[in-house]
Order: sequence, then structure tokens, then C-alpha cells
Amino acid sequence: MTDLVVRVVAALVTDPSGRQLLVRKRGTDRFMQAGGKPEAGETPRGALVRELSEELGLDVPETALEPLGPFVTDAANEPGHRLEAEVFRLPLTAGVADAIEPHAEIEELRWCTPSEAEALGARLAPLARLLLPRPTP
Repeated sequence: MTDLVVRVVAALVTDPSGRQLLVRKRGTDRFMQAGGKPEAGETPRGALVRELSEELGLDVPETALEPLGPFVTDAANEPGHRLEAEVFRLPLTAGVADAIEPHAEIEELRWCTPSEAEALGARLAPLARLLLPRPTP
């Protein structure tokens, strides 16, 4: 793998029907989980709480974030870079999920079933593809 690393925190946000929230940042064409790069001194949970507030206007306590662990993939928008992501699950109630709107650098958001996310093809970021639920055999 490459020495060029992008470290982020990301939220696997779901609504009561199991759809995942995917976002597209301004100036890009790939859909991914909400999140971003931690600032100096921030914990992963603290960074994600800040990012969710800035990007989606979503205010959640750190305790609402369920750790899924670290994931490593290719970076979506930085060719030749490896993405190291600390991912947390965030299940939302219907009322909260319906109130989310794009803020800051988020240009578009979509609630997607796994098949709708898969249908994005190359527009689905590698981490988002890795986090899609897999059918059980």
C-alpha cells in the first residue's frame, strides 16, 4: 500500500427502514458516509459529533455513536491515497432522519437501500461499498 494516508472518522447513519445516508461533497461525484478529518486534539467520537453538526445540522451526543472499528480502503477523492477510517454506527429515528439537510461542503445527500447504493456504481466511494450489508448465505 501507499504511504499517502488520509485519516477520517465516518458515520454509518441509518433510518428506521434500514436505509443508509450517503453524502456527496461539493466538487466531487462520489457518495460516501458523512464524516471528515479530526482536528488536532479531538477524539474520534468528538470529531464525528462536530462533523455531523457542521455537515448535516445533526446534533448527537457522543454516546449515540456505536463503534464499528477501523476500516482501510482506497481514498475516494484523493487518487493514490489510502483511507484509514474509524467508523461508527448511528441509527436515527424517523423524525430526526427526515430533518437532515446538507450543510457546509455537502452538496447532496441520499437515503439509499443497499441495492440503490450498489446502483451508484463507480460513484459509490470504496468505504461506502465496504460498509454495504452483505446477504447471508
